[in-house]
Amino acid sequence: MWDVFFSYSRGDAERVRPLLEALRGAGLKVFTDEAGVAGFSGISRTIRTELARSYALLAFYSREYPEREACQWELTAAYLAGLGEGDPRARVMVVNPERGTGHIHPVELRDARHWPWPPPGGTGATGALVADVQAHLARLHAPMRLAGWDEARQDTALPRWLPDPRPTAAPRFLGRLPELWRVHSALHAHAAPLVTGSPAARAVQIRGLGGIGKSLLAREYAQRFGAAFPGGVCWLDASDERGYEAELRRLERRLDTRDLYRHFEAAGAPFLFVVDGLPGGLTLAQAAAFAAPHPLGRTLFTTRSRAYGALAAPVDLRPLDTEHAAELAGSPVLAVEAGGHPGALALLGDAVRAGQSARALVSRLYAPGDSLLDALGGGTQEPFTASLLRDALSAGDEAMDVLRCAVALSPLPLAEEDVATALAAADPVPSVVARRRTAVGLAELRVRSILSARSHEPARSHEPAQGPAEPDHFVPPSHTDGAVWHVHPVTAHAWRHHDPAPDRTEALRHAMLRTLHGASGHGHWRTATLRVSDDRRKARHMAGTTGDTPSESERMAAFDIQVELVTRIGVQELAPGTGSLREALASLHALFAFTRGTLREYSISLAESRAGGGAGSEGSGSSGDAPEPTAPTVQSLAHELLNGTLRPFLSTWHPRLSAYEAQRPDGSSPLDHEAAWQHAAELRAELAALRAPLHRIATALAAISGADFGLAEVG
Repeated sequence: MWDVFFSYSRGDAERVRPLLEALRGAGLKVFTDEAGVAGFSGISRTIRTELARSYALLAFYSREYPEREACQWELTAAYLAGLGEGDPRARVMVVNPERGTGHIHPVELRDARHWPWPPPGGTGATGALVADVQAHLARLHAPMRLAGWDEARQDTALPRWLPDPRPTAAPRFLGRLPELWRVHSALHAHAAPLVTGSPAARAVQIRGLGGIGKSLLAREYAQRFGAAFPGGVCWLDASDERGYEAELRRLERRLDTRDLYRHFEAAGAPFLFVVDGLPGGLTLAQAAAFAAPHPLGRTLFTTRSRAYGALAAPVDLRPLDTEHAAELAGSPVLAVEAGGHPGALALLGDAVRAGQSARALVSRLYAPGDSLLDALGGGTQEPFTASLLRDALSAGDEAMDVLRCAVALSPLPLAEEDVATALAAADPVPSVVARRRTAVGLAELRVRSILSARSHEPARSHEPAQGPAEPDHFVPPSHTDGAVWHVHPVTAHAWRHHDPAPDRTEALRHAMLRTLHGASGHGHWRTATLRVSDDRRKARHMAGTTGDTPSESERMAAFDIQVELVTRIGVQELAPGTGSLREALASLHALFAFTRGTLREYSISLAESRAGGGAGSEGSGSSGDAPEPTAPTVQSLAHELLNGTLRPFLSTWHPRLSAYEAQRPDGSSPLDHEAAWQHAAELRAELAALRAPLHRIATALAAISGADFGLAEVG
C-alpha cells in the first residue's frame, strides 16, 4: 500500500525532487511513475492498480500539469474516488508551484488542501507542509476505491457505451480542460452540496457555433469520466427528429426492454444520457422531453441554440486560445486565419501534417471558387461549410440580412445602429422599420450562436478560454446597451460560399460602405444616402395607400397598436366590484397619445385613411351601386378606435365622473367614494359593452399584423 500517489509532469522532475525527499524522509510511502505514460489512452494497468492501492493523490499542479493527459487521468480517477465518498476533495491534495491559481481545475481544488511551492519560510515550512499531508492521511482509513473498479480483475472496467460500441479517444483534444471540468462539476453539483452550494442535480448544455467542438467535448467527457456512470453512457443524435426516435428504439433493443424508465430503475445505477445536436426552435417543454428517461440519469445536451438557459446549466465554448490553436493547426499563421475555430483548424492541421505548406493553404483559403475547407473535409455527405450554416439559412430574411452586413464588415465589429442605417438606405422603409428588422435579425443570430457579443479573437496563452460568464437566459440584442457584434471568420468564409442571394449581399455591402463612409466624417455621403432613402420611402408609402396589401410599416404599426389595445381595460374585462373606474378611463384615454405617436413613428398619417370602413366594414349605399367592400387599414382602424369608439364614450363619462369626484368629502378614500356613486353600475355596464367593438378593432388589426394572440377565441 502507498500513502501517497505522487502525480506530476515529467517536465517538473527536478522541481519535485526536494518535495519527494521530504515526504519520504518523514516515513511516508510515496509511489511515483518514473517511466512516465505516453497519453490518456495509454494509461498502464500498473498505474491504475497502484493508484487503487494509494490513500490519496498529491498533485504537483504546475502550468504544464493540465497539458499532460496522463496527469489528468490520475487526477480524475482520484477526484471521482472522493466524489463517491461524498467529498471530491477527500482523496486529492494539491501543491501549486505557480504564482496564480487560474490553471488549477476543477475550481473546487483551488481553495482546498492547496500549498504553495516552494513554501515561504524555507525548511521549516516544508516540514509544516509534510505535517499537513500526514494529518490529512490520518483521516483516511482505507485506500481509495476507484470508480468502476473491478475486484475480480483488479482493474478499472470501461463504461458501457450505448447503443453503439465505445468510440476511440480523440487523437487531439486541446485547450478544453476548464470546460471539461465545468461540465462535470455542474452534472454532480448535488453530490457535494457543501462544496458547490447546489443541492440538486441539473442537466448541462454545451453551447456554441457550428464546428466549435461541442460534440468532441461531450465525447471526451464521456470517455474520461465514464467511470462515474456505472449504468452506462447513452449517446443519441438529436439533430434529426426521426433519427432520434430510431436511436431510442435501437437503445431499447440493445437493453432488451420496451420501457427505458423501468430498465434504469431496476439497474439502480447512475448513467450519462448525451443528447447530441439538440435543435433550436423548440419550446422548453419540447426540449425537456429529450432528457434522460429516469432521475438516475445525468443529461448532457449539445446545441447551437442559446434559448434553453432555463433547461440546463450552460457551458459556452469559445474559439481556442492562440497556443492550443497553433498546436492543432501546426502553424501560428493558420491559427490566426481560422480564428481559433477547432473544426477548421483540425482540417488545416491534417493538411500541414501531410506536408502541405501553411502559407499555400492560407492563399487557397482566400482563393475564388470552391472552399478549401470543403476540399480538405471531402468524403462527408454534407460539405463542411454547409454544416456550419445550417441554422443561419433557416433563420429568416431579417437574420440573413444582418449576417450579410456582419460579413461585409468582418473582421470589424458590427453595431446595431449601422445595420439599421444600412437597411434603411438599401430598402424603401422608414428607419423605425429598419431598426425593428435589425433587432429581430440580431436576436435570431444571437440565439443560434452565429453572432457573438464578445470578440472571437483567440485569447493569449494560459488565459481562460471561457471569458466573462454569459447570462443563462437569452437577452435580445435590443436590450444589450452599447453591444457590438462579431461574426467568426470561418462563419464569414462559409457564408460567402453559400449565400442564397448574392445580389442582396452586394446591395447591403454597398449600403454598409456608405454608412461607414458617412460615419467617418464625410457627412455628404450619409446625408445624400438618407435623402435618397427618404424619397424612396415616400414613394413607397404613397404607392402603399392605393393598394390592398399593407406595407411593412403598416403591419408593424398595427402590431404595436394591437398589443397596447389588448392589454387595456375594455378588451380586458373589469370584473364587478374590482378595480377603479377612474383608472379604467385613464387607461383608455392613454390610447389617444399612444396611437397617434405610433402612426407618427411609422410615417402614417391619421388623415390619409384609404377609402373603406373600419373593422368589418361592408361599404354603404344602395345595393345597385354600392362600392366594393375594402379591407380596413391601420389608418381607418385608428380613426374608428379613437373617434368612433373611445371619444363618444370618454366625452360622456369623463366629465360626469370628474364632477362626482370633486364632491368627495374629506376623510373618504377615492375608491370608497367611487363605489358609492349612483352611476357606478351604469358606467361598468357601458365599459363592458365597449369590449365588443374594441375586440373587433383588435381582431382587424391582427389581420394586418399577422399576430392574433388568440383573439378569435375571445370574442
